[in-house]
Amino acid sequence: MVVLMRQRDRSERAARARGQVGRLAEAGVVAVAATFVDTAGITRVKGVPLGAFERAAGWGVGATPVFDAFGADDSIVDTPVANPAGDLRLLPDLDRLVALAGQPGWAWAPADRWTQDGEPHPGCSRLLARRMQDRLADSGYQALAAFEVEWVVYPEAEREAAEPVPGLPGPAYGMNRLIEGSDYAVELLRALAAQGVRVQQFHPEYAPGQLELSVAPEPPVASADTAVLVRATIRAVAARHGLAVSFAPCVQAGGVGNGGHLHISVSRDGHNLFSGGDRRFGLTAEAESFTGGVLHRLPALLAIGAPSVASYQRLLPSHWAGAYACWGLENREAALRLVTGSAGERADTANVELKCVDQSANPYLLVAAVLAAGLAGLEGHATLPEPVQLNPDSLSEQQRAELGVARLPTALAEAVDALATEPAFTDAFGPGLTETILAVRRAEIAGFADAGPEEIVAATRWRY
Repeated sequence: MVVLMRQRDRSERAARARGQVGRLAEAGVVAVAATFVDTAGITRVKGVPLGAFERAAGWGVGATPVFDAFGADDSIVDTPVANPAGDLRLLPDLDRLVALAGQPGWAWAPADRWTQDGEPHPGCSRLLARRMQDRLADSGYQALAAFEVEWVVYPEAEREAAEPVPGLPGPAYGMNRLIEGSDYAVELLRALAAQGVRVQQFHPEYAPGQLELSVAPEPPVASADTAVLVRATIRAVAARHGLAVSFAPCVQAGGVGNGGHLHISVSRDGHNLFSGGDRRFGLTAEAESFTGGVLHRLPALLAIGAPSVASYQRLLPSHWAGAYACWGLENREAALRLVTGSAGERADTANVELKCVDQSANPYLLVAAVLAAGLAGLEGHATLPEPVQLNPDSLSEQQRAELGVARLPTALAEAVDALATEPAFTDAFGPGLTETILAVRRAEIAGFADAGPEEIVAATRWRY
């Protein structure tokens, strides 16, 4: 059934926005950034002066459907959804409207995309994620999710260098690196706290100049919103410190890249199904089926969660990237890492971490796809194979075959072919969005057909 945007809904939204405009004005806000994420994983934006925001909240901001067909390099492919004729309306989510501490004078809200006739746009990934979240609820389940965010910091002057040298040269995970970036980190954490983002961890990561932060779990759509807000804040605060940042899957050929790991748990009647069960490591049968649904669809899922040609420069064995389709307890080399937490807190913390994905992914598409795969697992009563508790790359091919452990796609084309024939995703996305995703991915594959690793990295380093 198609849900239409009613006149009364619009009037109520405008009236609510009217009350928020005064609060934003008192905070010094002069404009609102309404964002959405396109098929290639790039956050796009339309800015609205504060005086025009009330009307924008009720009637939306114009945007062309062609954005769906943009590649990461801003090239455009022809698809059924991305028609140059016609217009869409960006409707900001007033529940997420917040003044940006890292960009004084601006506020931010994620936007849903609707047609001018008041129908949901079939290419809107945020509305898709909402539908999948509702489908899960209709089946009696609720999910919590959170994205980890990794990024590499550079002096702004390095942006034009052929081989930019990262800033913060201290050791991996080292206190030296935290000291070197201390002022930047403090302002960043203050900005995120002022914006209502609950940061749980912040630390230096493995690669040179790399940092990571983790946030508290939220419902899936909210977790994707927070991922967009966190990355925008990281970039904005860095600019104020004369720094440039990259969230790209790979910033140096052969090096450790930036992941975008997704943690997710499922509950029923208030009980976390990843804890207190009679299956391995305390899983319930339902948690095992949800996880099995994701595990069995990982090759196709990579076309959503590792959607750039550059993603496969990161997705390498022995890089903690989850290059093999397997699961294990706290195994950082498994594509699915079961995280139980410490004894005494597991009912609150147990979850599964999807490690083989990165931040070239549209986070709304990714949570929608994971929910679709998990639901398919629940409906089909999927089971899990034996867990893998060591680096699967250390096993022989025969040992991996006996355990049912397969290497995940080593190139985007393999993942795209798997996506095209996976009904759990194509049915959830619908034909228009499915064709658009496939067209954008295939265009990027063709664009890099003759490129080597260094060229791929250089072309994508500053796009994410």
